[in-house]
Amino acid sequence: MNASAATSSNMPLPDSIEIRRLQVRAHIGVPDEERANPQKLWISVEMIPSQGFDRLADEISRTVDYHAVAMQITSLAATRPRRLIETLAVETADLLLRQYPLAGVRVCVEKRILPDTDCVAVRIERFR
Repeated sequence: MNASAATSSNMPLPDSIEIRRLQVRAHIGVPDEERANPQKLWISVEMIPSQGFDRLADEISRTVDYHAVAMQITSLAATRPRRLIETLAVETADLLLRQYPLAGVRVCVEKRILPDTDCVAVRIERFR
């Protein structure tokens, strides 16, 4: 989903649905003591539906239910301990591509962990 490539070839950018900075709780971190208590993470997703918005006919059943997506991401984050936020990013992308009619997805997971920084973030893109 390279925006510069799409605009340079005069192709329209794909329609997308975004959830920005969904706050979740997860047992995550490399040291055992860091995973002992749930931490706040922020997950953003950009979902590219398999069909454009012009084909939805104002019917929710034809689009991605972003409330359901947010609930699934929140549940996924809480399911088990993980060491890496990268792992959660991959699992989130895989879940969304399995459960929803998407052509592609971008996932960003943010964690406040380092001093003197706003956050550490990882980003991935996956496509069908």
